[in-house]
Amino acid sequence: MIRNILKKIAEIVLILVILSFFVFLLLYIAPGDPAEKRLTSQGVAITKQVLDAERERLGLLKPFLVRYGEWLLSVIRGDFGISFKDDMPVAPKLYKGLLNTFFLAFTSLSVSLTVSFILGVSSALRKDSMLDHAVRIYSFIANSLPNFLISVLLMYFFCIKLNIFPVIASGDIQGLVMPVLCLSIPMTGRFIRQIRTEVLNQMNEDYVMGMKCRGVKKHYIALNIIRNSLGHIFTIVAIQIGTLMGGSVVIEAIFRWPGIGKLVMDSISARDYPVIMGFVLIMGTIYIVVNTLSDMLDKILDPRIEKE
Repeated sequence: MIRNILKKIAEIVLILVILSFFVFLLLYIAPGDPAEKRLTSQGVAITKQVLDAERERLGLLKPFLVRYGEWLLSVIRGDFGISFKDDMPVAPKLYKGLLNTFFLAFTSLSVSLTVSFILGVSSALRKDSMLDHAVRIYSFIANSLPNFLISVLLMYFFCIKLNIFPVIASGDIQGLVMPVLCLSIPMTGRFIRQIRTEVLNQMNEDYVMGMKCRGVKKHYIALNIIRNSLGHIFTIVAIQIGTLMGGSVVIEAIFRWPGIGKLVMDSISARDYPVIMGFVLIMGTIYIVVNTLSDMLDKILDPRIEKE
């Protein structure tokens, strides 16, 4: 067991190093000069001497491998570097943004799972009923709409026409409602269809027929079906966590929610490479770790899966 855990950790580290290398390479060859962006934002008259001095100060004149090696060693020590935009340490900025993004993501995921589990299980247990048809229509529409379109529609009706919620999220509960709705609606569309399909698959298993033949009560059969579906449902949720974290970038930018998505969008505009690299590394770590844990949890919940 310890050997397997160490192997998983080594795989995660290797994947993150490869990911960071290629992202660093893309930023290196991407058009745009962080030094020029910084000087322009400060209103400094740009000359060749001034620009070269700023590039030297930011370390942009060093060879690619030297810059990447220095950044990687700093990250290993827990130092994500200094922001090109405002000379502030990157780690506190990422930490503050992550807290707000996690709060938004956790709230959206909780709402989506609650609604999807109730509707998905009810739809499967009442297959071909009016409820089933209504739920399937909703899931199809919700899954078809992109986040940015939902945000525009909700913003128009609830923020502009009805004036119930603020257009710009201020970080409080009232400002949280619109971003949560925009993230939850597409997720419920995906979750409902997948939960419904998994419950229907379990209903066709031999053990369900056996329980019916023995006269087991319907509610007990339903509980067993739901329990045996949990492993696959958790795997589905884990996969969606990465999508949720990525999708929150757009929503945070639209509603100006003070999360890591807004931070990275502003950093991309400013060519703030240390913040961008820190964001990529953290998001990659979260995505890989969550999926690894979901695989382990799936094996625990479903003993039929072959243990490694």
